[in-house]
Amino acid sequence: MDHYLDIHLLPDPEFSAGQLMNALFAKLHRALVQLGSDSIGVSFPKARDGAAGLGGHLRLHGCLAALDDLLALPWLTGMRDHVRLGEAAPVPADARHCRVRRVQADSNPERLRRRAMKRHGLSEDQARERIPDAAVKWLRLPYLQLRSQSTGQPFRLFIEQSPPQPEPRTGAFNTYGLSRDATVPWF
Repeated sequence: MDHYLDIHLLPDPEFSAGQLMNALFAKLHRALVQLGSDSIGVSFPKARDGAAGLGGHLRLHGCLAALDDLLALPWLTGMRDHVRLGEAAPVPADARHCRVRRVQADSNPERLRRRAMKRHGLSEDQARERIPDAAVKWLRLPYLQLRSQSTGQPFRLFIEQSPPQPEPRTGAFNTYGLSRDATVPWF
């Protein structure tokens, strides 16, 4: 993780920054799937705790070869008028490190009840008693609104960025550029 690439969203009168970030991130995800890459991470330098959106700045992290491979794909087609793409650059020597990961919320009580009925052989009334509507956990994290490629259903991808730490942690990144363990440079 010695290089990074910044992508800034440009203001648009027709689309909000959130809509543009959702579209950009969906395209990035498809490109990472196509590459089969587990060495490119993401961060959102303008994201704020408690805010719904992730800001207008997406930073990609990886080795120079991995970032070049990504840029060789036509994944930014349709987005070029909406973004300012920087050039790959070395990570600053004094950069700290941050873990960027997905957090999944149990925010749909009906889905939780169906799962409990299937797994534990509960009746609908038993499941409703075990999982009341008040059991729902709501997250106060920024998120992306995406659509599942397999089911077509919309879902929220909640993102948590840990506080910066002095030492990096290695590991693999998923096709969203997120990792449970690995860190990305933070500056």
